[in-house]
Amino acid sequence: MGGMRYSLASLLANAVSGNRNWKPLWREPEPKPFYDVVIVGGGGHGLATAHYLAKEHGITNVAVVEKSYLGSGNVGRNTTIVRSNYLLPGNLPFYEWSMKLWEGLEQDLNYNTMVSQRGVLNVFHSDPQRDAYARRGNAMRLHGVDAELLDREQVRKLVPFVDFDNARFPIRGGLLQPRGGTARHDAVAWGYARSADSRGVDIIQNCAATGFRIGQGRILGVETEKGYIAAKKVALTCAGNSTRVAALAGLRLPIESHSVQAFVTEGVKPLIDVVMTFGAGHFYVSQSDKGGLVFGGDIEGYNSYAQRGNLPVIEDVCEGGMALMPVIGRLRILRSWGGLLDMTMDGSPIIDKTPIDGLYLNAGWCYGGFKATPASGWCFAHLIAKDEPHPYAAAYRLDRFGAGRVIDEKGMGAQPNLH
Repeated sequence: MGGMRYSLASLLANAVSGNRNWKPLWREPEPKPFYDVVIVGGGGHGLATAHYLAKEHGITNVAVVEKSYLGSGNVGRNTTIVRSNYLLPGNLPFYEWSMKLWEGLEQDLNYNTMVSQRGVLNVFHSDPQRDAYARRGNAMRLHGVDAELLDREQVRKLVPFVDFDNARFPIRGGLLQPRGGTARHDAVAWGYARSADSRGVDIIQNCAATGFRIGQGRILGVETEKGYIAAKKVALTCAGNSTRVAALAGLRLPIESHSVQAFVTEGVKPLIDVVMTFGAGHFYVSQSDKGGLVFGGDIEGYNSYAQRGNLPVIEDVCEGGMALMPVIGRLRILRSWGGLLDMTMDGSPIIDKTPIDGLYLNAGWCYGGFKATPASGWCFAHLIAKDEPHPYAAAYRLDRFGAGRVIDEKGMGAQPNLH
């Protein structure tokens, strides 16, 4: 089973031995012929599901199969923001539960995931937008979520360097969630992997799923690059590749895949100690521990399975950044990267059984996958273990689009690329 428990004693013991006795965070096992549960996809949601299956439900005969190295997908390709500042009742309890799990995650995993509750600030630029943010803040407070509606001068105290008197986008105030913030994305993957492994879960890297065996409407197992693995239950947590993997089982999902880019600048002295979003365009920014400004914006408008983007979005993101905080124009962008998002028809996720008995789906996270990681794993593990949805995720049904029970947080209708 897994390595030692981290503590001051283990740190001192390894310090005096030249740090030669640290053990790998997880094992590198070969797949067994049979598991109770096989999870396809070793990103944040798949690893969190494995952790909570083992810890909360005692199901440890579990394999996580990952097509590449652990953390190579969206869990390592995001802007690290965690928040629960939602409006709709289908979303608020779920994301607030995720926020509470973030707050206790380091103790739960015995791993430093660098959760930093620095606050998430959404600025607004008009009276109607103020009303919309006030409504959202009131909905949050009715669900026990922290929210503060700030006026112009209160925003100025937090971020004095932004362009308050921009002729097109004057800043009138903002909605602040003080408990929101950031977490270290790689450490989240490593912490969940280490904890799941220590409880007996097999994490099998470089092992893509190539097909499924289905008999009489029931899942029998997974065909992989390392051979066939039989399973009582199979769970899909494949992010932007959900449609491709589900198609191997004959399922067509109400999802489109789009790439999204993120950027980081050269390091500077402490400038912004909150996460801030632009209210007149899609731009969000925070400062990393290394000093770089981390920011992002809209998805690419075309469908893609590639982890890269194109220049028009880079230009759009930089325009939004300049309109909000002209000081960003002095900085050089060091690098950019892409993630692959599975966009649903209403912008909200799916955690549900599929029409194939024993096959479970966790998909459609759109922009919001990273912040949902703990609650997604918690609720998906509950569904797999008990065959009934967790109350916090009860609205995330696969059939809601046909039934008209959509969860359209942005009010954009049934157009995935607008969410």
